[in-house]
Amino acid sequence: QVQLVESGGGLVQAGGSLRLSCAASGRTFSRYSMGWFRQAPGKEREFVAAINLNGGSTYYADSVKGRFTISRDNAKNTVYLQMNSLHPEDTAVYYCAAGETYYSAARDPDYWGQGTQVTVSS
Repeated sequence: QVQLVESGGGLVQAGGSLRLSCAASGRTFSRYSMGWFRQAPGKEREFVAAINLNGGSTYYADSVKGRFTISRDNAKNTVYLQMNSLHPEDTAVYYCAAGETYYSAARDPDYWGQGTQVTVSS
């Protein structure tokens, strides 16, 4: 079992930046690939970014490519999502997720955090 707790959400103006963090506890963090997802009001949850076990491989949704960066620090059991050049359409609840494979982290994670709200004003 892995417990995931997100932090760092908030209100920011369009063009601004935020960094989300996700702290993991429980089973060995470095055994899991990690992902970020988001869900805007009235929309389905969608994939944002994923990172493999050692951080050597990352994958992004086209909508955030070039603006968002996923990273991890296995010594701190934490995964990050640096979000730059934010748009109002990035407004959503952002969820951290863990998968036993790189594929599952991006498609069908095994564990989820509770989410953190990001609101981008125009």
